[in-house]
Amino acid sequence: MGKSIEEYDFQKGEVLLFDKELDWTSFDLVRKLRNFLCRQTGVKKLKVGHAGTLDPKATGLMIVCTGKETKNIDAIQAKEKEYVATIKLGATTPSFDLETAEDATFPTDHLTLEFVSGKMKDFIGEIDQVPPIFSAVKIEGKRAYEHARKGNDIVLQPKKITISELEILNFSKEEIVLRVVCSKGTYIRSLARDLGVALGSGAYLVGLCRTRIGDFRLENAWDLQKFLEKFSAE
Repeated sequence: MGKSIEEYDFQKGEVLLFDKELDWTSFDLVRKLRNFLCRQTGVKKLKVGHAGTLDPKATGLMIVCTGKETKNIDAIQAKEKEYVATIKLGATTPSFDLETAEDATFPTDHLTLEFVSGKMKDFIGEIDQVPPIFSAVKIEGKRAYEHARKGNDIVLQPKKITISELEILNFSKEEIVLRVVCSKGTYIRSLARDLGVALGSGAYLVGLCRTRIGDFRLENAWDLQKFLEKFSAE
């Protein structure tokens, strides 16, 4: 049956796993949870933070720390991540995902599973990756996406990231599904963009689910609404 809410000590610190819903920001989940916990426990101020942002268009594992466990957020964020990414082939968008409309299309007739598998080998190991301009990277005190939405010309510097595993789960000439195991700081949107360049077909991210952070796994995560309903009923 699991623990009752009285058995949790949210001020001393808890590490909670949630499956973030599509179109929620990471802050949406934290805010809803913090408000609920403060009401249920009668605590006016409670530290609640997440260990690793997910874009609104991504779903999957979010680790939320409360109380004194928030001190461990940096250590959790540094752990290896695993994602399942769905990538559309044959087109690009400025944001490398569904946030912006397609700005170019490309042929995909030349794509084969063997060809794609061969190109993917170049992305294994430590590589240089340029973050998306529609990202939270700071430039001159502002987030890159703020500059991008204003149409400002900006140049982001590449960063060293590590991709330890890259597996094709499903392939067609229109779409590819990948399992990606990578280091902190990896942008799967940038991986999609770079793969599209390497394939000569263009590509952008249309679906993303984080399935693991270190030893924490999505299958052990709460649906937030079910969590709220369970503890509201007590």
